[in-house]
Amino acid sequence: MPDDCLFCKIAAGTIPAKIAFENDELLAFYDISPAAPTHILIIPRQHLLNTTELDEQSAPLMGRMMLAATQIAREQNIESSGYRIVTNTGADGGQSVMHLHLHLLGGRYMAWPPG
Repeated sequence: MPDDCLFCKIAAGTIPAKIAFENDELLAFYDISPAAPTHILIIPRQHLLNTTELDEQSAPLMGRMMLAATQIAREQNIESSGYRIVTNTGADGGQSVMHLHLHLLGGRYMAWPPG
């Protein structure tokens, strides 16, 4: 775990967060600057920089992150109206915290293109 990683500190419990879901491998918590009525971040507890570090070995982890997002969407009652799952990679992709994470956004209409 990098000493300066905000999400590693949240996963370790040294920085508090409002938890939406957790298991041994993943943690999901509410974004402190929500871009939608429902805005939850899903992270692996293991530090991965972003999607550039994914490989065949970590592909099942990404699948479990997506499954967690759909479960949380169901629990948040946004499954039937629709939602967006986003991951940003690198500075040009809009990544502001250098730890792999998904944004689960819902509770309002999502325009396209997003940015």
